[in-house]
Amino acid sequence: MSEAFRGEFAQKVDGKARVSIPAAFRRVIEAQDPASDGKRSRFVIVYGGDRRAFCECYTMAGMKRLEARIARLPVGDRRRIYLTRNMIRLSTEAEIDEDGRIVLPPKARDKIGLADAGDAMFAGDLDKFQIWSRAGYAADLASLSAAAGVILGDGEDMLSLLPPDGDEGG
Repeated sequence: MSEAFRGEFAQKVDGKARVSIPAAFRRVIEAQDPASDGKRSRFVIVYGGDRRAFCECYTMAGMKRLEARIARLPVGDRRRIYLTRNMIRLSTEAEIDEDGRIVLPPKARDKIGLADAGDAMFAGDLDKFQIWSRAGYAADLASLSAAAGVILGDGEDMLSLLPPDGDEGG
């Protein structure tokens, strides 16, 4: 993966539910939407699932890879049914307008708990990104900070959580 979604950005959602996509994220979306060719770039907003109160967003190329993984599961398999319902049916394409904005769909606003206008948080997650309400994002960060003591031992560096690098022979 040459481009990645990095960082966190607070963006205003206006009364018409329009929100600007962070410029750094737009570049990744554009690079991974092969059909855009000078047209408006698109990405997929997934508002399904029972995970925390955020929407997960995939580039068109990223969603195609995810769909292929789901399609490899046998028809009728409970995993395929669950994933199809939550990742495919409960999702929608968003198109970025000439001003770098999208209209945040009502079901996405409901999922993140953003009634009308307000602040949305965009959080990079390598090959995808998340959209949260500002309050939901702050609460999640607080719970992650509290959990850090369970994940890391005293004085342990967070990079120790990574598997060994292949170049280091381990």
